Amino acid sequence: MKKILPYSFVLLTFICSCSKLEETPYSSIYTDNFYKTAEDAEAALAAVYTELADLYSGPSALLVPEFSADQIYPRPVVGRDTYTLFSFDPQYSAAASYSRTNESPVDIWNNCYSGIENANWLLMKLPQTNMSNATRKRQIFGEAYFMRAFYHWFLAKNFGEIVVRTKPSQTIEDAYVGKSIKADIYKQIYADLDSAEAALPAYSNTLAKGRPCKEAAAALHAKAALYGEDWAMALQEANVVLTSASGVGLLDNVLDVYDVTKEDAARRENLWAFEAESIVNGRSSQIMSLYGPPNSAAPAYGATSYGSAFAYQSFFDSFDPKDKRRQLMDTNYTNKQGVIIHQAAITPITKQGVLVRKYADKNSIGGSHATNIPILRMADVYLIAAEAAARINGASATAYQYINTVRTRAGLDGLPEGLGKDDFIAAVLQERSWELYGEGDRWYDLSRTNTFRQLVPPAVNDVYKTRSPQPRNQYFPIPQNEVNANNLLEQNPAWK
Repeated sequence: MKKILPYSFVLLTFICSCSKLEETPYSSIYTDNFYKTAEDAEAALAAVYTELADLYSGPSALLVPEFSADQIYPRPVVGRDTYTLFSFDPQYSAAASYSRTNESPVDIWNNCYSGIENANWLLMKLPQTNMSNATRKRQIFGEAYFMRAFYHWFLAKNFGEIVVRTKPSQTIEDAYVGKSIKADIYKQIYADLDSAEAALPAYSNTLAKGRPCKEAAAALHAKAALYGEDWAMALQEANVVLTSASGVGLLDNVLDVYDVTKEDAARRENLWAFEAESIVNGRSSQIMSLYGPPNSAAPAYGATSYGSAFAYQSFFDSFDPKDKRRQLMDTNYTNKQGVIIHQAAITPITKQGVLVRKYADKNSIGGSHATNIPILRMADVYLIAAEAAARINGASATAYQYINTVRTRAGLDGLPEGLGKDDFIAAVLQERSWELYGEGDRWYDLSRTNTFRQLVPPAVNDVYKTRSPQPRNQYFPIPQNEVNANNLLEQNPAWK
């Protein structure tokens, strides 16, 4: 699907230079002969989702923000420490030294814009597609709008002001577009999510894996509004989810959210997730193998693991010991011989390494795991509602109710009463840190609130003794090769 336009130009050149050719070149792909049938529509939609799979299987969507923030750090190899040390620069390209080629902001830029392009083609061509199932056609519209909104939002939270694209590139000139201001970016995201909510079905346990439901669209709408600083909209959309009668809700046990054997039941909380598969030809992710101990030493983590990423000791210590969510980290593990390996011997690079267990899968096939990676879940929606409510009306009883729902499920007491507005919001952001760690969320909370230069708890150790984010690190620089190729695209000012 990514090659539709280039193939069109190749075909055009070929026909013009060989005017006597009468046979149809069936080996070429071009848009006039596609998007005709229901099968074409489903294939086009699959191309939209493929870019999401690339983001999470890489997994740039997780590693780029995690290694930038204050919860998780990498073993300092293969360039992953460029995020932890804030040592990257705008002179990168997808094949250059800006970290691993499938774990970088370049990958985020490329995958998101490819997904947007594929969604734009689908949205333009679907009205003329011959489909007898009108309900499914409507759902495809909803999924395409949802994914276009998601990709634009993902770009905005990584790069700040971005290019908004709502039409496919039918000519070379279509590719030259300048950036939009923040207000216009979020206006388009909200419009797409309005369309998605209107077209998508309500949550059902029979919904196909990985497909967004109406509640997922409302959750994304609420979260995007939080980034767009439209607190009233964030609260309104969060309440669409929280008051839904379709069966969504928190699981009783937070540990079950990450239990690979309970993923079907967990979908009532995991409103939308990257559905990892360890089967042949399935799409999985590296994340389980990166978090597990080195040398595939712990069968509880998976068949193959490398010891490439750990939680900071200071982050582990920030948890109340009775917090159930801390059980998703380990300071020891049991090896294949049944011997308990204590923290000092977990990894040779530091005696402070803390293992992360959220994506463990003891039945993995090599490094491929089947543990789903949450993207939007109910606990997140409760915390969005708590923050939005507090930003509107301060630490109200309603705002307390939202956050305490999450804390109670984690085994904690409610938040202390009588907090001022700023202290309450800070408490919500801290709760988000404890609830959503390892899910690619923390760095964006720090950057959107402009608190990224005060990494807390102190996110340093004997591997990374000093970390100094600068003002320009709030957003990543736009890939320089994109700026060079598009004379209407300007580099982010702080990176010029």
